[in-house]
Order: sequence, then structure tokens, then C-alpha cells
Amino acid sequence: MIPVAMFFCLLQTAYVGNPSFDALPAATKVWVSISMIAAFAAPFILRWRDAHPEPVFWGCAALVVAFPFSPMLMLMSLAGVIARRSDFRRTVRVSAAGAIICLVAELRDARRPAESSVWHQLFAEPGTGIDDVPIVVTASDATIAVTAAAVALIETAVTIMIGLHIRSKARLNEADARAQAAQHHAANLQSDLTSQQLADAIAAEAHDTLAHSLSLIALNASALQTEAARLGDSPEARELARKAEDIRRQAAGALDEAHSIINMLRDPAQAWEQLAPSTDTSLTRESLDGLIVDARNSGMLLNTWIDIKQLSDLDEQIAKIAYRAVQEGLTNARRHAPGEPVSLEVGVAPEQGVHIHISNPANDMGESGGGFGLPGLTARVKSAGGTCQYGLDDRRVFHIDVTLPWRG
Repeated sequence: MIPVAMFFCLLQTAYVGNPSFDALPAATKVWVSISMIAAFAAPFILRWRDAHPEPVFWGCAALVVAFPFSPMLMLMSLAGVIARRSDFRRTVRVSAAGAIICLVAELRDARRPAESSVWHQLFAEPGTGIDDVPIVVTASDATIAVTAAAVALIETAVTIMIGLHIRSKARLNEADARAQAAQHHAANLQSDLTSQQLADAIAAEAHDTLAHSLSLIALNASALQTEAARLGDSPEARELARKAEDIRRQAAGALDEAHSIINMLRDPAQAWEQLAPSTDTSLTRESLDGLIVDARNSGMLLNTWIDIKQLSDLDEQIAKIAYRAVQEGLTNARRHAPGEPVSLEVGVAPEQGVHIHISNPANDMGESGGGFGLPGLTARVKSAGGTCQYGLDDRRVFHIDVTLPWRG
């Protein structure tokens, strides 16, 4: 648009100085010279048509009135206002102003002397008005003026229709985008509803099976503790009662955790709050001691090497993943290699981050790491920018090695 507007502005300005620039009055020479310079610079105002359509229109209108420019510059800005602003009053205001200014610009050229008028050149006989041949106009001044006025109104009408077409097309595109967004939102709602229905079904099944089984374990442990009390005060009876109490306590804790997970399935809004790091599920001195004590109370032969510095400053998300790593490693060893000695190494420091290493010999009851716990742990560790490796070495010792950054 800028080169086209520049051409039309230069065209009419050039004809003002025709046929002899030197013969023009001094004031007219200055005006024409300034107009030539402005004809090169003024069209660049269209670069701001998208962001400020109405100010650009009024600026272009003022330029067309002040200089002998074609109304093309103003018409381009008029189309931008109509296309980008849907207010009815504004549309009427700029359309009326555009029509008046277009009439002024075209009639101004039509009323100039024949040698200085583009409209007179259009009505001139072929071969006249060039090469020092006097111009011969085939129509009267009134006819030329009426034609110029009619063309001005047609130009304005076409510009308005172009602007309205662009506006309607934009509205149609916006309506399509909104319809697609609504369809996408509806699809997401349906997907969420389906997922929630599945979560509710899983929660109901877990409540009916897992919670019931854990309740039976706790009940049987209580019964075993009662029977142990009847055996008297022998060391064997006390040891049996202690183990029965541990089983009952662990089963009760597992039942509470199962209910918590079931509630998260049923209420996703509260799930994020429950999944947030807490002192019970983050790596702290107390939680680490609790894991070690529980492992040893269950009969695990656990050797530990702990080197902790500034553990309270550890990132909360990292601390939670580290806690789960220790928990999963000990659980994996207890499940797949019962009775085998287990080594636990935990190192925490700002300069090195978190390093956890758990190892145990693999016995004939099965190799460690065959379930879903370790792959899930690996994914969580990688999501935090760490590494998780596990597997058997040549001596059939299973290793879990986890490194985590100090900050997630």
C-alpha cells in the first residue's frame, strides 16, 4: 500500500508544477517542493494503521487537504478504520468525512488549469498536452467536475464496502475460532467427566477390596496380639506380641493411606493439596529415621551410611522425591529379597545435591525391580532433573542409584 499511495501522491503533485515550475509564484514553488517531499514520507503513516486506525485516518485526511495529494492515501486509511472498529457512530463519522475529503481532493484537481490537472489530461485528445503540443480538452469543465465528483463518491463507496467486507470476514473467523474453542472445551469436559467416572469406579473397587483386606490384616493382628498375651510373660510371647502390634500398626497406617488415595481419586480438587510436600512425605531427619526404624522392625538387616548437610534448606519437591526414592528402594528390597542384608547410603549437601544408593543381594525368590515402582520412580526423578539407575551387577547384587539436584 505504501508504494501505491506514494505513486498517487506524487502524480497529482507533479501535475501542479506543470508545464513550467519556474513560472510558478514563489509561494507555490515552496508549497509544491514541500508537497514532493511529503509525498515520499506521508504514506509511511500507514504502518500504524493496525494499532491506531482512527488517528491514522485523520492524519491522512489532513495530509490530503493540506497538500495536492490524491485521496488514495486517505481511502486506504478509511478502509482500515471501518475494518478494525465496529462502532456504528464511528463508521458513519469517518465515512462522511472520507466522502467529503475525497470530493474536495478530486474537485480541487478538476478545477485547476488544464495543463496542471490530471482530470483534464484524462479528457484530452490523444497527442495533445505533451511535447509542447497545446492540450485540447474534449469535455467542458462542468462535465469534468461532475465526473470527478461521481468518481469520488464511487471511490468512497467501494472503500467502505471493502472495509465492511474485511470486518465481516474477521468476525466470521472470530466466530469460527470461538466455536472451535467451545467444541474443544466441551471435548475436554467430556474427557474430564469420563476420567472422573473411571476414577470413581477405581476408588469404589479399591475401597471394596484393598481397604477391606487391610482392615482384615489389622483385625487379625489384633487377634494375634490377644492370643500372644494369653501365652504368658515369656520372651517368645512378648516378641510375638510386639510383632503383632507392629503388623497391626502398619496395617492401620496402610489403611489410612489407602483411604487418602481413594479420596484423592474421588475429589481431584483436593488431590493437588494432598500431593503437595509435607513433613511426613519429604526427606527430613525424622522421616528418614522413621523409614529406617520401620524397615528394621519388619526384620530387615539394614546397614546405613548417612551424610546430611543443610537438609532443611533442600527444595520441597526434591525432598519429596528423595523420600519416595528411599521408601521405594527399601520396599523393593523387602518384597523381592526378604531376609537379605540391605545397604542404604544417603548423602545430602548443597554442593552435590542428593545421592541415594540402595543395594541388596538378589535371592531365589525373584529379582528386584520387576514391578512398576522403580520405572515410576525413574520418571519422577527425571522430571526433577535427576537420574535414576537400577539393576543387577555381576555378583547378582541389585543396586538402585538416585541423584537429584539441590533445586528442582
